[in-house]
Amino acid sequence: MAILSTSLFSTCGYLQNNKFSHLQPSLSTTSVKTCNTRALSVNSANRGLKVASKDDIQYFWQWLSDEGGISSSSTSVKPEIVPQRLGLVAQRNISQGEVVLEVPKKIWISMDTVYASEIGKLCQGLRPWVAISLFLLREKSKLNSPWRPYLNILPETLDSPMFWSEEELAELQGTQLLSSTLGYKDYVGNEFLKVQDEVIAPNRHLFDSDITEEDFLWAFGILRSRAFLPLTGDNLALVPFADLVNHGFNIAAEEPSWERRGSGLFNRQEALSMKAPAAFMAGEQVFMQYGRNKSNSQLALDYGIVERNAINDPNRNIFTLTLEISESDPFFADKLDIAELNGMQTTMYFDIAQGQDLPESMLTFLRLMALGGTDAFLLEALFRDSVWGHLSLPVSEANEATICKVILDGCQSALGGYATTIEEDKALLGQQLEPRLEIAVVTRLGEKRVLREIQSSFEGYRAQLDQLEYYQEKRLKDLGLCGELGDVIFWES
Repeated sequence: MAILSTSLFSTCGYLQNNKFSHLQPSLSTTSVKTCNTRALSVNSANRGLKVASKDDIQYFWQWLSDEGGISSSSTSVKPEIVPQRLGLVAQRNISQGEVVLEVPKKIWISMDTVYASEIGKLCQGLRPWVAISLFLLREKSKLNSPWRPYLNILPETLDSPMFWSEEELAELQGTQLLSSTLGYKDYVGNEFLKVQDEVIAPNRHLFDSDITEEDFLWAFGILRSRAFLPLTGDNLALVPFADLVNHGFNIAAEEPSWERRGSGLFNRQEALSMKAPAAFMAGEQVFMQYGRNKSNSQLALDYGIVERNAINDPNRNIFTLTLEISESDPFFADKLDIAELNGMQTTMYFDIAQGQDLPESMLTFLRLMALGGTDAFLLEALFRDSVWGHLSLPVSEANEATICKVILDGCQSALGGYATTIEEDKALLGQQLEPRLEIAVVTRLGEKRVLREIQSSFEGYRAQLDQLEYYQEKRLKDLGLCGELGDVIFWES
């Protein structure tokens, strides 16, 4: 029997394409208690949070200048307090494509920085994000850290769901974002226990204070929200000053704003530059695009934001269908072989965006999943090289009916997992919501809209099954053995 999972948030598609491609968390199915959305007043995401003061900003700015990170007399952007807490503001008119800042490698926090520190030897062999997290936490505990001006402007609390209370997480009931959030927290927690036993506990003299799992999760969140291509993965680095740029909801640029390049005499010094993705007037905040192809769930998980007007940018609303060929299928071995011959696996993840066509490869995979009965002859070795092409078109009415049932049952199950309806969420968005509640409502509404579209598409398709041309009929026509009306043609001897 085919399986459609609706609780998994693209650990294949999402994680393979994001900045921590080496992270493969196992997703937890931990439940969160439900609550009445309409009665819940989620506190502001900015409540009690430390926001960098003007003195902190000035201290950081002076540090950048002293360390050769900027030329304060010629820079075109400066850090200032903005609605997003801290951001970069244009000091003069800036043209699109203009380089607005350049930060030399000597003030990046990278693996080279970690290796050059007192804990460098301890971090040999650790994943870059783990090593840099330990470095951040150690420096954060030292009052005299040379990185103190930068550490002082980092937020103490982040708005990613990884940092929400249980009550706030209850607003994500039924969403794939909740599964991802719990999965990441579980993964980071397991990594912390491992590094605590192998690195921290045996070297207490190098760590001035106790590092908790909450501290470790904070460092993980800082890296997720402040590292961008090309400084990700094995090249992971934090770039003070450049990492203050906020996401611009109206920035349409597809190309990345950050670029790794040579600088100085003969380009011998490496630096990270940032190009303006649009024109900005003096006094305006300068933004960049965090990723045109990122869903609202991804924006929420990475940065603690969503695009509320996603109805005008439907790519932000994505639901990931997880399809699996069951090991109990009597034809499992043959189906596995066919899938692998065509670049597939037994479990596949398909990101479905609102308003876009379903992937053709998904329908082909579904037909392979459902193949059986009188259609099983297509699994024979004789058809091994051609079966994928046959599956790209309807095989039989029974096969198509099965895939419709699999998808429709899965959609109904997923929609039944949410605590609110589409209509209730739309009504909530007509109100002024606290930031975290807005993230929850926008995300779950987007998922439900995609599910409704998938549901509608397959309901319409199911209604037309008796009008389709199937493999056997097409094959007989190709051999001249079937008329245009589907009648079998006989020849008399």
